[in-house]
Amino acid sequence: MPRIPDDADLAAYSMGRAAEVLGVTQAFLRSLDGTGLIEPERSTGGHRRYSRHQLLLAGRVRVLLDEGFLLAAAVRIVTLEDRLAAAHRRILELGGKLGPGEDATIPMQTRRDTAARQNM
Repeated sequence: MPRIPDDADLAAYSMGRAAEVLGVTQAFLRSLDGTGLIEPERSTGGHRRYSRHQLLLAGRVRVLLDEGFLLAAAVRIVTLEDRLAAAHRRILELGGKLGPGEDATIPMQTRRDTAARQNM
């Protein structure tokens, strides 16, 4: 039996399958093309192909949009989170250590707690 590669950057998802996995419309995925966050590969027929990493980024944008962020802000947040995670991986690859609270794999709260603001 052939081995399926475990490559998060392998563009293995068609647009329809990617939208289905994320629970979004294909139009949502197309809207991300223009932001620069996700640049899907193209099949020989010109169809968009997405990687698991790209699906994770798109899913994170969707969560932020659902929380009330504008698309531009959500894309910027996800871009910075992704770059920070990459920098942390590189630090660890080079034998460095991350301090307390610096683990980019732990999701951070993106909105202030409204209850805390009301008590101020």
